[in-house]
Amino acid sequence: MSKRSHDQVDEMQAGPSTSTSTASATSSLTPATNGSNGSGEVNIGLLQIPQKRFYRQRAHANVFVDHELDYPKSPAEMDWSFHYPKFFSHPDQAEPDASSASADEAQTQKQVEWADVGCGFGGLLMALAPMFPDTLMLGMEIRMSVTKYVTDRIAATRQYQSMLPPDSPQRQPGEYQNVSVIRANAMKHIGNFFEKGQLSKIFFLFPDPHFKNRKQKARIITPGLLAEYAYVLRPGGILYTVTDVKDLHEWMALHLNNHPLFIPIPNEELADDPILEAARTSTEEGKKVERNKGDKWVACFRRAENPED
Repeated sequence: MSKRSHDQVDEMQAGPSTSTSTASATSSLTPATNGSNGSGEVNIGLLQIPQKRFYRQRAHANVFVDHELDYPKSPAEMDWSFHYPKFFSHPDQAEPDASSASADEAQTQKQVEWADVGCGFGGLLMALAPMFPDTLMLGMEIRMSVTKYVTDRIAATRQYQSMLPPDSPQRQPGEYQNVSVIRANAMKHIGNFFEKGQLSKIFFLFPDPHFKNRKQKARIITPGLLAEYAYVLRPGGILYTVTDVKDLHEWMALHLNNHPLFIPIPNEELADDPILEAARTSTEEGKKVERNKGDKWVACFRRAENPED
């Protein structure tokens, strides 16, 4: 077996451990049960919060190679029921009658609105989810092990939230049902997941700086890619960039300023914005920069109105 194949097997095997707990059969626990112990109690398979050390993967990924990614041919073909089961029913469960038609219509009106491109270990998603429980947000991450970590983290957190008493102070609004992650190459396929003008916020936080000149074409912000981002970002929507590399900050700001569909937002205008604060401080990279007492460079842009035909 090749080294690449070994790596892929290791990535697929990484995951949270499970433990067994007992609870009364009358408890309103939503996770699936693993059977009965014969004493009127059921065994609940409890997901453990994943540990990052089991999901580590090299920080850099070649965005130009074929990663055997799954993506829909068009946004209309994307099935979101796996990611947001509280908001979308599985297509096979739909009933072809008048009563379900109205429910299906209501569900199709709900869309993913925020995208964290290169979401890493999901720090921003987990910070924003309880703050905006009615907003669907999605992380897009190209690294397999890191995507699996975020998937397992969300699953374990959802289960934990569902088992808390209704009056528990630890219970969070929305119970993290509004957040998910996909393994995807946003530089190639962002238009396959989102309709024109679907997103109201898009985040690029601590992206790979690609210092070498020959590698700069792989940067997440380029003139060509900005056209893609402008397509999926609705007029009035906000594009957030945060980095600890001044050269990359200047690069991103330069290209965004030169694009006719992006208008710079003065930093002082967003000084009290909790979303920007989360973008600066909640990611793994952001916390690392703070521990090392480094600088963070922020540039935010508002999507301009579409030019008249």
